[in-house]
Amino acid sequence: MENGEDKFPTSLPFKTQKLFIAAQICLRSFAIAATFAAAWLTLTNKESIHVGIFVVDARYSYSSAFRFFAFANVVVCAFSVLSLMFLFVVCRYGSNPAYFFFMFLNDLMMMCLVLAGCAAATAVGFVGKYGNSHSGWMPANSEVELEYNVADHAMK
Repeated sequence: MENGEDKFPTSLPFKTQKLFIAAQICLRSFAIAATFAAAWLTLTNKESIHVGIFVVDARYSYSSAFRFFAFANVVVCAFSVLSLMFLFVVCRYGSNPAYFFFMFLNDLMMMCLVLAGCAAATAVGFVGKYGNSHSGWMPANSEVELEYNVADHAMK
């Protein structure tokens, strides 16, 4: 009977291995850039609207869901940088399928974290735009609604 080590070759052909590593580097770099941009935009964004003599401003810190979204992106960006460094170490000392399995588990957990942050931020945005009649939350005021409509028509 065959043992488990025969099923998975320990070394791939050189060209395939280089292509695999190049794809890993490109995709991890893209993930770092995307999560850094999302975190940066969320953390530095401040919107304000003038209603008569009052100025109403909105920041990410006013909503726990937006705070979760921002810090989830910061955590994923940091872990993506660490996984990219780990990839360089793995490439230098030889690849082992077990190392890539642990990187896959890391990527899976980071994807779940980003998806949870996006879901939370989307839910708050939906309630802000349309309100919730069951709990008595009204949609955003008419000036903000006008900006939403302009943005909707611009995308069509």
